[in-house]
This record gives sequence, structure tokens and C-alpha cells, in this order.
Amino acid sequence: MPDRIAFITGASRGIGRGIALELARQGHHIAGAATRADPTDTRRGLYEVKARVEAMGRDFLPVTGNIARIAEHAPMIEAVMKRFGRIDVLVNNAGVAPPERKDILECSEESYDRVMNINLRGPFFLTQAVAKRMIRQIESTGTDAGPPPVIVFVTSISSDTASPNRAEYCVSKAGLGMTAQNFAVRLAEYGIGVYDIRPGIIMTDMTEGVKNRYDRLIEDGLLLEKRWGTPEDIGRAVTAVATGALPYSTGAVIEIGGGFGVKRL
Repeated sequence: MPDRIAFITGASRGIGRGIALELARQGHHIAGAATRADPTDTRRGLYEVKARVEAMGRDFLPVTGNIARIAEHAPMIEAVMKRFGRIDVLVNNAGVAPPERKDILECSEESYDRVMNINLRGPFFLTQAVAKRMIRQIESTGTDAGPPPVIVFVTSISSDTASPNRAEYCVSKAGLGMTAQNFAVRLAEYGIGVYDIRPGIIMTDMTEGVKNRYDRLIEDGLLLEKRWGTPEDIGRAVTAVATGALPYSTGAVIEIGGGFGVKRL
């Protein structure tokens, strides 16, 4: 497979970092986006990921921008195009949890709007813009130029599992899953694969505050595989669809949750 360019939002830590490293291991050059980046800090953040990717012999472009601000999408995309000339894989990973878990009856407009803007509205319009670029790439090079582009939405098991103490997060991820379905339908004629990757309980800084609770749930049998998931687990799943290892599967919903979704009696 020729060198491929992956544009990953929320790439500075957690799941996004895991995806970036796994895609780099499989030969992708990476454009990693985050809201901030400190070139002097190579211990964490985008420049830590950059150092690791480049140690594998791949290129890494740090891109800064706020996914919630639609006006910042074009400069982010232009930075990637200026450096690499194309986008072969878009990974919509950036997302946030509510700053405070509150009962649905107490959810504030501010928390709702913040989560929706970052988790749903931003990825919707970023994908719209990148998809148009991908279509132009296909039209200019033809379908024989290599594997077609791929778009991945990192959603959550919360897409269809209610948690009324963080309802805005669940609603945003459910909407993102439907966004993936709609883009899958619209882009099928161009051969652009669209996937909904649904992480389960993943060990990241986002879940640190509920670690004890989830430790107990896992021990009590919530999952078939009695362990936390890792960002690398998600990275391997994204790599599978990005490299064409799952052909004939556009629109697929892929849970990476240790068997969470299996119905049992």
C-alpha cells in the first residue's frame, strides 16, 4: 500500500494518541489535531506524539484548532493539504465528557451546548468539508490510484446505552453514530468507506475519575473480557478499516468494548 495520510482530531492524548501511533506503525503519515500544542513539551501532548511517530520513520504534522469552531476547520484542512497534498483517512476522534456528571433533570444549557458543539456539530461539518476534498481527489486521480479514502467516527457504547447522569454525552454520541450512517450512504458512490467505531470502557484521563466504579463493574461481570480497554485497542480497530482489512463493510458499527454489547440471560 502506498503512503497514506491520516488526519486525526484529538490526537494529543488518550484514544486519539493510540490511533495515531497504530496508524503510524502501519505506514501512515499523520496530521494530528488538538486545541493547543507546545513545541517545547515533548513529554506529553501533540509534540510527544510527534516524536514517537517520527521515531517510526513517519511524518507528523501538528495542527491546532478548535473543532467546535467551524471557522477554524478550513485553516486546519489547508495546513494538512499544504504539507501532504491529500487526506486519505479522516478520524473524527475529538470529544469531551461533561465537566460535571449531573442528573438529566439538572443538565445545564451550557454543558449541553459545549458537549454537542465539540462531539457532534464540529465533526459533522469537518467531515462535510473533508469529504468534498476526498471526492475531488478521486475525481482527479481516478479509482485506480490506490485504496479509496476512509472516514472514521469514534463514537461510544454510550451511543445506545443510557447514562442519565451524563445525558448530553450520550445524546451527542448517538447523533454522531447517525452522522456516520448518513455519510456512509452519501459517499458510497465514490467508494469512500465510513465507519462507526464504538469504544467501551477505555483507560484514559477521561475515565480516571470513575476508575473505582468501573473496576467494580468489570469485576462483577459487566464485560465478557474482564479488563479495561486501551487506546491501542481502538487504534488497531481504526487501522483495520483504514488499511482495507474489512472490505465490503462501509457503514459498519464496530464495538470495541470487551463484549459489553452481548445480550445475556
